[in-house]
Amino acid sequence: MSASDRPTPSAPDDDPWLWLEEIDGARALDFVERQNRATLQQFGGAAFERDRDLLAAIYDRSDNIPYVSRRDGFLYNLWKDAANPRGLWRRTTLAEFRKAEPAWEILLDIDQLAASEGADWLFGGASTRIGSTRVILSLSRGGSDAVTLREFDIATKQFVADGFVLPEAKSGVDWVDTDTLLLSSALGEGMATNSGYARTVRLWRRGTGVEQAPVIFETTADHMRAYTYVDDTAATPRVWFIDQSDFFNFSSSLGTASGATTKLDLPSNIWMQVHGDWLSVKPRQTWSIAGHSYAADAMLGMSLSAFLAGGRDFTVLFEPGPRRALQGFFWSGGKLVLSILDELRPVFEICTPSASSWSKRRLRGLPDIGVVDVWSLDRHESQRNGDLLANVQDPLAPPSLMLIARGVGSPDVLKQAPKIFNAEGLVVTQHEAISVDGERIPYVQTGPAGETGDAPVYMSAYGGFGLAVKPEYNSSLGKLWLERGGTIVQANLRGGGEFGTRWHDAGRYAGKKLSHDDFAAVAADLVRRGVTTPKRIAAQGGSNGGILITNMLVRYPERFGALFCTIPLIDMRRYTKLLAGASWIAEYGDPDKAEEWEWLKTYSAYHNAKPGQSYPPILIATTRRDDRVHPGHARKMAAKLQAMGYEAWFYEPAAGGHGYGKDNKERAGFQVLGFQFLKEKIGWRDGEA
Repeated sequence: MSASDRPTPSAPDDDPWLWLEEIDGARALDFVERQNRATLQQFGGAAFERDRDLLAAIYDRSDNIPYVSRRDGFLYNLWKDAANPRGLWRRTTLAEFRKAEPAWEILLDIDQLAASEGADWLFGGASTRIGSTRVILSLSRGGSDAVTLREFDIATKQFVADGFVLPEAKSGVDWVDTDTLLLSSALGEGMATNSGYARTVRLWRRGTGVEQAPVIFETTADHMRAYTYVDDTAATPRVWFIDQSDFFNFSSSLGTASGATTKLDLPSNIWMQVHGDWLSVKPRQTWSIAGHSYAADAMLGMSLSAFLAGGRDFTVLFEPGPRRALQGFFWSGGKLVLSILDELRPVFEICTPSASSWSKRRLRGLPDIGVVDVWSLDRHESQRNGDLLANVQDPLAPPSLMLIARGVGSPDVLKQAPKIFNAEGLVVTQHEAISVDGERIPYVQTGPAGETGDAPVYMSAYGGFGLAVKPEYNSSLGKLWLERGGTIVQANLRGGGEFGTRWHDAGRYAGKKLSHDDFAAVAADLVRRGVTTPKRIAAQGGSNGGILITNMLVRYPERFGALFCTIPLIDMRRYTKLLAGASWIAEYGDPDKAEEWEWLKTYSAYHNAKPGQSYPPILIATTRRDDRVHPGHARKMAAKLQAMGYEAWFYEPAAGGHGYGKDNKERAGFQVLGFQFLKEKIGWRDGEA
């Protein structure tokens, strides 16, 4: 095919590759199969198979940590290994879990289920009710977000005959009582928003068809979704109804199983949690109300009944700083737990309300460097007695799972993950690059001490949706990159949440281009510091990071030796028309609005790629069952680049959802294929730093 730069920013809808958006179209699948064969033939040889099997064996290790949640006294876990690639849903007790080799009760063998039904089932979670053995299981085909719902009895370990069953759709449920569900589902005529999520909440009674279930709450099609949950922390159960207009704005209403009765008088950009008679909120912007002014990203608390009666005198529980930000909060045992990053160091504070005031203390016994995550052990809030789980790790230290009894005891190690790679001689250092506008961009570097000027570097980042990325222990990179002499770098770009809303908003909408500038600045800083040269820098990013990687290709090609772009978002002209794309307008903007397309086109790499440039080689990989980010993004970008004569490779396995595979071997294969490509293209043979 002759070189063509179509589509372009000036002619964005002149797209010759639209046929690749037909996920199961015969012509599109022929393209995929031919591309897969070529990519596997080039990068899938003996070294690939060796490393794939090595990595899969690491993922399948029997001494990996089985992460758990507790309900009705049992700890539940989904376990995958070589013998059970789809997983075993199982449970045990805390006393048993403390043992080196706990005894587990198997509830459901997903591999056996998939084989018996001839379906590509994966476990998608369970909706449970306190004191009941009946649960609603979510079963996903190949890892897709859409699930089939089926009622299951834990006591008999069987699906319930004539129980609740819902065909495949993006759905969620919560129990009202033994015979009644609150259903949020996109299934049915007019039941989906433009984003593909549930537009309504229906009251579904046992023995009736879902089409007979009355709608008790709804939103408009242009909003993102409607959902609900049953709150059992009050004296009598209550129901919360949420109208989520976009990714960052919510309207919350209190009600019963009959519907919403009281809409809370709160700004839509407030994050809220309720426990008993206590209301906790975090505004994304400065909030002035009733003579008070509350800072953006502050944590506020007060009595819910007082708020409903008109009170607005919140207690300020957390004040943000320029580089000190609240990352999350949850209730456990009547206490509010705050997760904070202070100059990227983890801090946890516990706030306890009383009728007269709030007290606050710091959660002790956890490291103040590295990566620390804390959450409640118990699944249901009303059963939470304050027991907390903590996960502690850093790039060179594997995770430790700890129990903090009732949130006051010293952390007690329950499980220790194995050391996967040899970390001898490796160091972790923190640095800052200066971006195009002078902003300081933090990054963490892990690798051999000292600068050689020619290190094989693997860079990664995300920079979106207010999500903070943390330098965790990475088994695959540790074994296949660090142990073999390489260096890894993780950057904290604007668009993330490391420093709160102002950091997120700086890399949102038109600022997304700045987020990409940040990543390029880190690459340049590695060269400035004498760590490496541009041709030795390999970079990977996925999903929102796919926009990042393709912008490195077309905007900063001179700074990288090779790029690996996974499950990517790329075409910013049509993204709102593909699967869940409309739900991300609050992050990027609306391409159908002329003023917003003006900024979107500056980082739509699909439109900005043009012939005659010095682009580095790129591998673009997606999965066919990704029903969140359409595989058409990856397909079309690869096709356009190849038509212009660039070295662009493509890979698309049939399953995996918005991830890298449906089981450990598939996930390992996806990652190793990328590593093999990156290493070859930056001219690095393992062990030769």
